[in-house]
Amino acid sequence: MTTVKYASEIVNELNRTINLIADDEAENLVDRILESKKVFVAGAGRSGFMAKSFVMRLMHMGFDAYVVGETVTPSVQEDDILIIASGSGETKSLVSMAERAKSLDAAVAVVTISPESTIGKLSNLAIKIPAKPKAGADSDYKTIQPMGSLFEQTLLLFFDAVILRIMNKKGLESGVMYGRHANLE
Repeated sequence: MTTVKYASEIVNELNRTINLIADDEAENLVDRILESKKVFVAGAGRSGFMAKSFVMRLMHMGFDAYVVGETVTPSVQEDDILIIASGSGETKSLVSMAERAKSLDAAVAVVTISPESTIGKLSNLAIKIPAKPKAGADSDYKTIQPMGSLFEQTLLLFFDAVILRIMNKKGLESGVMYGRHANLE
């Protein structure tokens, strides 16, 4: 298979995966974000990179949005939400974050392959990304890609779709967001 054909197959996989995400789960996440005072996002590895891109867009819309673990991140409080991106839902550091947020009465959401995971059980809402887990487990979801690539790519697209839905609900245009874009370069 050529490079371009691989790219085409990746797009096909993404299309199949995105069409299996439950719309009500996605809408619940959008509503919870809109109801929250501050939004905190966490993830490890490539999932963490996708989460960081989501926080950037939330900030562009004027949300108080933070990446857990950064030096400028404030404390989580009762009216806040922690959104965790974790394929397995079992990453120890992320489990600890979910437990801490729950103990402070903040809402917890997880975007995951495994809503029945430890983080899924701790969460107020779980959004299932139907993709193959990275650790060689058998799955109904097939991919030509290595490890968790399909999950991570779907995360990015899903988070961008959440941004579009929030923009729609708030009546925001992209020009307003551009005014909050970094301008020191």
